[in-house]
Amino acid sequence: QVQLVESGGGLVQAGGSLRLSCAASGRTFSSSAMGWFRQAPGKEREFVAGISWNGGSTYYADSVKGRFTISRDNAKNTVYLQMNSLKPEDTAVYYCAARVGSTVVVRPAAGYDYWGQGTQVTVSS
Repeated sequence: QVQLVESGGGLVQAGGSLRLSCAASGRTFSSSAMGWFRQAPGKEREFVAGISWNGGSTYYADSVKGRFTISRDNAKNTVYLQMNSLKPEDTAVYYCAARVGSTVVVRPAAGYDYWGQGTQVTVSS
Protein backbone atom coordinates (compact mmCIF):
# COMPACT_ATOMS: atom_id res chain seq x y z
CA GLN A 1 0.00 0.00 0.00
CA VAL A 2 1.28 3.44 -0.95
CA GLN A 3 -0.13 6.74 0.25
CA LEU A 4 0.61 9.95 -1.62
CA VAL A 5 0.05 13.44 -0.25
CA GLU A 6 0.46 16.50 -2.46
CA SER A 7 1.15 20.02 -1.24
CA GLY A 8 2.26 23.36 -2.59
CA GLY A 9 -0.70 24.38 -4.70
CA GLY A 10 -2.25 27.83 -4.55
CA LEU A 11 -3.14 31.00 -6.37
CA VAL A 12 -0.45 32.70 -8.47
CA GLN A 13 -0.38 35.37 -11.15
CA ALA A 14 0.53 34.53 -14.71
CA GLY A 15 4.29 34.36 -15.10
CA GLY A 16 4.76 33.24 -11.52
CA SER A 17 6.09 30.00 -10.06
CA LEU A 18 4.96 27.25 -7.74
CA ARG A 19 6.63 24.11 -6.45
CA LEU A 20 4.47 21.08 -5.81
CA SER A 21 5.58 18.28 -3.53
CA CYS A 22 4.30 14.75 -3.23
CA ALA A 23 5.25 12.81 -0.10
CA ALA A 24 4.95 9.05 -0.35
CA SER A 25 4.70 6.38 2.29
CA GLY A 26 5.87 2.82 1.80
CA ARG A 27 9.12 1.10 0.94
CA THR A 28 8.35 0.79 -2.75
CA PHE A 29 8.72 4.48 -3.56
CA SER A 30 12.37 4.29 -4.50
CA SER A 31 11.68 1.56 -7.06
CA SER A 32 8.57 3.16 -8.55
CA ALA A 33 8.18 5.46 -11.52
CA MET A 34 6.21 8.57 -10.60
CA GLY A 35 4.01 10.93 -12.54
CA TRP A 36 2.24 14.25 -12.23
CA PHE A 37 -1.15 14.69 -13.85
CA ARG A 38 -3.67 17.49 -13.90
CA GLN A 39 -7.39 17.84 -14.47
CA ALA A 40 -9.17 21.05 -15.32
CA PRO A 41 -12.96 21.41 -14.94
CA GLY A 42 -14.78 19.61 -17.74
CA LYS A 43 -11.60 18.07 -19.09
CA GLU A 44 -9.97 14.68 -18.85
CA ARG A 45 -7.03 14.02 -16.59
CA GLU A 46 -3.83 14.58 -18.54
CA PHE A 47 -0.20 13.62 -18.16
CA VAL A 48 2.07 16.50 -17.17
CA ALA A 49 5.42 14.95 -16.28
CA GLY A 50 6.98 11.65 -15.28
CA ILE A 51 10.23 10.47 -13.73
CA SER A 52 11.85 7.06 -13.64
CA TRP A 53 12.68 5.28 -10.42
CA ASN A 54 16.15 6.79 -10.04
CA GLY A 55 15.49 10.14 -11.69
CA GLY A 56 17.57 9.20 -14.68
CA SER A 57 14.78 9.77 -17.18
CA THR A 58 12.16 12.48 -17.25
CA TYR A 59 9.24 13.10 -19.59
CA TYR A 60 6.99 16.09 -20.16
CA ALA A 61 3.83 17.01 -21.96
CA ASP A 62 4.53 19.37 -24.84
CA SER A 63 2.42 22.04 -23.17
CA VAL A 64 4.78 22.29 -20.17
CA LYS A 65 8.13 21.43 -21.69
CA GLY A 66 10.72 24.07 -20.85
CA ARG A 67 8.59 25.52 -18.04
CA PHE A 68 8.08 22.61 -15.62
CA THR A 69 10.72 20.39 -14.02
CA ILE A 70 10.07 17.09 -12.27
CA SER A 71 12.55 15.72 -9.74
CA ARG A 72 12.65 13.26 -6.88
CA ASP A 73 14.50 12.66 -3.62
CA ASN A 74 14.32 8.96 -2.79
CA ALA A 75 15.89 9.55 0.63
CA LYS A 76 12.88 11.72 1.48
CA ASN A 77 10.30 9.65 -0.42
CA THR A 78 9.27 12.82 -2.22
CA VAL A 79 8.71 13.86 -5.81
CA TYR A 80 8.56 17.51 -6.88
CA LEU A 81 7.15 19.54 -9.71
CA GLN A 82 8.72 22.96 -10.19
CA MET A 83 6.39 25.09 -12.29
CA ASN A 84 7.71 28.32 -13.80
CA SER A 85 6.22 30.84 -16.22
CA LEU A 86 2.75 29.73 -15.26
CA LYS A 87 -0.15 30.46 -17.59
CA PRO A 88 -3.89 30.66 -16.92
CA GLU A 89 -4.32 27.44 -18.91
CA ASP A 90 -2.21 25.64 -16.28
CA THR A 91 -5.09 26.06 -13.84
CA ALA A 92 -6.18 22.60 -12.67
CA VAL A 93 -6.10 20.13 -9.84
CA TYR A 94 -2.67 18.48 -9.88
CA TYR A 95 -2.24 14.87 -8.85
CA CYS A 96 0.82 12.75 -8.27
CA ALA A 97 0.71 9.06 -9.06
CA ALA A 98 2.89 6.01 -8.51
CA ARG A 99 3.61 2.99 -10.67
CA VAL A 100 4.41 0.50 -7.93
CA GLY A 101 6.75 -2.23 -9.07
CA SER A 102 7.61 -0.50 -12.33
CA THR A 103 10.62 1.68 -12.92
CA VAL A 104 9.43 3.00 -16.28
CA VAL A 105 7.24 6.02 -16.93
CA VAL A 106 4.11 5.71 -19.04
CA ARG A 107 1.77 8.51 -20.03
CA PRO A 108 -1.71 6.99 -19.69
CA ALA A 109 -3.27 7.52 -16.27
CA ALA A 110 -4.44 3.90 -16.28
CA GLY A 111 -0.82 2.85 -15.94
CA TYR A 112 -0.58 4.18 -12.38
CA ASP A 113 -1.64 2.26 -9.29
CA TYR A 114 -1.85 4.89 -6.56
CA TRP A 115 -2.97 8.51 -6.57
CA GLY A 116 -2.85 11.44 -4.21
CA GLN A 117 -5.87 13.53 -3.31
CA GLY A 118 -4.80 16.41 -5.53
CA THR A 119 -3.80 20.03 -4.96
CA GLN A 120 -5.42 23.02 -6.66
CA VAL A 121 -3.31 25.33 -8.80
CA THR A 122 -4.97 28.53 -9.99
CA VAL A 123 -3.19 30.96 -12.30
CA SER A 124 -4.78 34.37 -12.71
CA SER A 125 -4.30 36.50 -15.79
